[in-house]
Amino acid sequence: MWPKLVAFLCFFSMAFCLMGVGRQQSVGVRGKLQCNGRPYTGALIKLYDKDTLGKDDRLGSVKTGHDGTYQLSGNAREITNIDPKINIYHDCNDGMKPCQRKFHISIPSRYINSGKNPSNWFDAGTLELAGKYPGESRDCLH
Repeated sequence: MWPKLVAFLCFFSMAFCLMGVGRQQSVGVRGKLQCNGRPYTGALIKLYDKDTLGKDDRLGSVKTGHDGTYQLSGNAREITNIDPKINIYHDCNDGMKPCQRKFHISIPSRYINSGKNPSNWFDAGTLELAGKYPGESRDCLH
């Protein structure tokens, strides 16, 4: 019974979105990454809308610049509020280990904006990548 219910709910939700039902929502995030106190260049930042059912929706991606900064925004049409997060992929203090270190940061709902372009941005601040973050894992296929 559960697989049929889940399939029905997924189909129903996608059909509503394809028909233009729901509301356009956006989110923006900016910050800076450091490794051992120095700007970290080339870290991959991906912005997602976390989904309870199915795969998370990717809203955008960017790499940190020479000064370690990033700015990223994205939008989606959803019936309910989007549930945004960023995944950060990096090799700070990683030596020759395979794959990249990965952790995520959830973006508070107060930074969800109406429309395609965010006006209220989430500032993730300056993050030091040398330490270990809760829930950190390794990812080879991002």
